[in-house]
Amino acid sequence: MNPVKVGLLGLGTVGGGTHNVLVRNAAEIARRAGREIVVTHAAAREYSAAGLEGIDRVTVGDDAFAVVNNPEIDIVVELIGGYSPARELVLQAIANGKHVVTANKALIALHGNEIFEAAQRRGVTVAFEAAVAGGVPIIKSLREGLAANHIEWIAGIINGTGNFILTEMKDKGRDFADVLAEAQALGYAEADPTFDVEGIDAAHKLTILASLAFGIPLQFERCYTEGISRIEPQDVTYAEQFGYRIKHLGVTRRTEHGVELRVHPTLIPERRLIANVDGVMNAVLVMGDAVGPTLYYGAGAGSLPTASAVVADIIDVTRTLTTDPENRVPHLAFQPGELSDMPVLPIDDVFTAYYLRMTVEDRPGVLAAVSGILSEHGISIEAMQQKEPAEGAAQVPLVMLTQSVRESQMKAALAQIEALDTVAGAVVRIRVEQLK
Repeated sequence: MNPVKVGLLGLGTVGGGTHNVLVRNAAEIARRAGREIVVTHAAAREYSAAGLEGIDRVTVGDDAFAVVNNPEIDIVVELIGGYSPARELVLQAIANGKHVVTANKALIALHGNEIFEAAQRRGVTVAFEAAVAGGVPIIKSLREGLAANHIEWIAGIINGTGNFILTEMKDKGRDFADVLAEAQALGYAEADPTFDVEGIDAAHKLTILASLAFGIPLQFERCYTEGISRIEPQDVTYAEQFGYRIKHLGVTRRTEHGVELRVHPTLIPERRLIANVDGVMNAVLVMGDAVGPTLYYGAGAGSLPTASAVVADIIDVTRTLTTDPENRVPHLAFQPGELSDMPVLPIDDVFTAYYLRMTVEDRPGVLAAVSGILSEHGISIEAMQQKEPAEGAAQVPLVMLTQSVRESQMKAALAQIEALDTVAGAVVRIRVEQLK
């Protein structure tokens, strides 16, 4: 049987790792796939041949469209990232009848509906395991391993940069800006870290997970997104005193009114396994009605971990080359005609508990005023700490945990509390999830 010919778009960190895994493990891969898989063409504007095993046997150019339009190529592997020209390249590959493998979460989150519809019409496969959590096989788990389950909710640490920053703040009491600078020096964060620290990267990934879990179209624009840049060391400390850790979570949950889709800093009980995932590691906790909670943990980025997922997709596609398109695993886990119109809830309609920290005047009646406002809005206090004022200080931190309440109720209560002349500045608010 003839080898399956692969065209690589990109020879950077992930592209180079993918090439090396395919070369280094060629015999094992052929045993698993049933056919030899070889990279015959690649496109890269700039690359270093050093460290790329057997790259001399690959035709490398700078025109990605030449690879996509090459009639010899069976599978196009898109590893250049970003929205454009990745979208145009993938759609052209599909139009040419080629299967596609990509690690591009932004592309799938924003343009996946269009891409999957085109692939369905053309009878080809678009595989994207590496788009979420690097080498952790969470997409395959949701599409196949958990297919018997009614998925209830997913909570994930799906951005290693943010998790590294929060871990350093917890372990060493460091400021956000200080740790971010180190993350950039170590290569964990880009020069412009916005996508990582403001939650956009995690929102791309959560959008994909929600579609796979609940059978809804990809809806990145409806994902509520909040970053970690305003987290202060004192909040990390207070959270630990209450028995919680702060993690930057992506949370999606099915409710009777619709789907929650949100990324934000979150207090979770320190006894939960996911609360103890530190450094740049990723973890995704999935609750299914039949299986219960399952946790998927591993490296969420890096050359070889991500290449592991990319090559696994290439093997999967190779196995299905002779399969009737109607009998392949659907792109978004559910048959295309069975996707649901279940709405994504606005954040104001989401119920969570809250951690609140405010700076108040150290005088009688302040706590009663704050508690009264919360009570008026139907908000119960679960736990509270009022810190001793520093010597000579007229103000003191007041920290509390509330029971679960609708977001809109909390917003209204905080607006009244912040208007009190005994409360200085804005109230710090972080959502709390028990993940039971």
